[in-house]
Amino acid sequence: MFDPKPILKSLPSLPGVYRMKNAEGAVIYVGKAKDLKKRVSSYFNKNLPSPRTRMMVSQIVDIETTVTRTESEALLLENNLIKSIMPRYNVLFRDDKSYPYIALTGDTFSRLAFHRGAQRKGGQYFGPFPSSTAVRESIQLLQKVFKLRTCENSVFANRSRPCLQHQIERCTAPCVDYINQEDYRQDVHHAAMFLQGKTNEVLNTLGKKMNAAAESEEYESAAAFRDRMQALRQVQAKQFVSDFSVSDADVIACGHLQSQHCINLVMIRGGRHLGDKSFFPKNSQDATLSETVEAFLTQHYMAQNTPPLLVSGVKVDAESFESVLSEQAGRKIRILTNAIGDKKMWLKMAQTNAELALGQRAATSANQAEKLIALRKALRLAETVERIECFDISHTMGEATVGSCVVFDKGDMQNSEYRRFNITGITPGDDYAAMRDVLTRRYKKVAAGEGIRPDLIFIDGGKGQLGVAMEVMQEVGLEDILLVGIAKGEERRPGLETMIFSDTGEMLNLEQDNRGLHLLQQIRDESHRFAITGHRAKRAKARITSSLEDIEGVGAKRRKALLTRFGGLDGVKGASIDELALVDGISSVLAETIYGQLH
Repeated sequence: MFDPKPILKSLPSLPGVYRMKNAEGAVIYVGKAKDLKKRVSSYFNKNLPSPRTRMMVSQIVDIETTVTRTESEALLLENNLIKSIMPRYNVLFRDDKSYPYIALTGDTFSRLAFHRGAQRKGGQYFGPFPSSTAVRESIQLLQKVFKLRTCENSVFANRSRPCLQHQIERCTAPCVDYINQEDYRQDVHHAAMFLQGKTNEVLNTLGKKMNAAAESEEYESAAAFRDRMQALRQVQAKQFVSDFSVSDADVIACGHLQSQHCINLVMIRGGRHLGDKSFFPKNSQDATLSETVEAFLTQHYMAQNTPPLLVSGVKVDAESFESVLSEQAGRKIRILTNAIGDKKMWLKMAQTNAELALGQRAATSANQAEKLIALRKALRLAETVERIECFDISHTMGEATVGSCVVFDKGDMQNSEYRRFNITGITPGDDYAAMRDVLTRRYKKVAAGEGIRPDLIFIDGGKGQLGVAMEVMQEVGLEDILLVGIAKGEERRPGLETMIFSDTGEMLNLEQDNRGLHLLQQIRDESHRFAITGHRAKRAKARITSSLEDIEGVGAKRRKALLTRFGGLDGVKGASIDELALVDGISSVLAETIYGQLH
């Protein structure tokens, strides 16, 4: 029995982070505190209100602490430890490090681009946006109004005539000098102002330019400014503009249904509603709404550009979070928990979205549970069957062979547990050898105790693939796991699949309206999708590189020069011998060789 008294006596009344450990030495909970002694001692009171907390405390055998200078520093350390350790009793949010942005590059003629990842010096970045769709829609809008280029620099540098974007009036064609640097720079500036919510300022500027052009009898220029203003007003009319005192804000609502919480995040950028995103944290059972929202603030905004205003529908320790987020951002961040007026309306909408998302999730879970019950009944499986893994092989005539494993568990597809396998060293097109390779690699580790043992395994294939799978499972010592082959029906039509059982050899066809069959098809289709996506990516990469790599005399430097000059492999293939010879390092003889190899 763990006795906390010696540890509690030694704890200081200072800010810091504490880590609870179980008998295996694993960290099961990480927390922060203004006063370590007071906070840690509270876990060992007799009347703990939360069953989840009582369960956690019953597993504690050791406590580690780290003293920090400030509570803000403790918050940062807590966040880093939670993300690296993923303790089982912490409320956990998926780490969205790759939110999309709109970028205006720092080139002489700035490029309007979709951007993820690290931000480079010299460029302007606007966002984050809730989805890639929101970014692409905004880019299309900006192209229509401001006509900025979106092409890659390698394409831009090598054009001799305008592209289709110019033909459809989405670009002013700076690549062929149809617009001068100063005019283009003004367009970029106006686009940036628009993204910052300064639409009226842009309209005023364009209006002055239109009037000046008209007075100078430059009627074509005046008409162009007029058309741009009309397009901008149309955009303005279509989009709801918030009356927030700041143009950038996030609205955070938290809903709950049964034991599940949902955070709905509404993003407002440049005074415009860009969309919303719902988050479903793990381990939120018995957690209060405040605990969930505070966990979200910690884990979400430490990796994101935080807007100047956060509006929360749940009371949180605003002062502490304002301090650390302001420090992180290098500017003032305000957290509002008592919204009125427009902000209250936005919160109400976010709350409604959170409740709807919870309802939809619950309905989906119930539907999946019913399908699983139907599948168990149809295949005469035990009620304990919960975890299902499914395998598929994808290739094109033996090229770029990839195997996939998808996982159904806890009533749903578990995307984070999916795995792809690059397959080499087999005869191209040998599906049996590919399946053997994948299953051996997967279940050797499981047999050694390094993975989770499935209750049921689906093999996308007929008797041949199933036979190989049975051999592998016997070799690794897991022959007691049921294997089911899924043989495609006539003309691969859905609903005509035949199930083949490894234990009896029995073949079974289910009715097309059987809900168990629908779950089986869902798992099988997901395995196929995951495999073919990996295969296509591998094939594309191989074709881009290998075609040039196989040519004697074309090393990494010359290959890069060719791809840059012509904007990719297709451009290289479309180039003549004379055009190839114009590339630095490419002689006439080598140009002929390259042309001959590629054709």
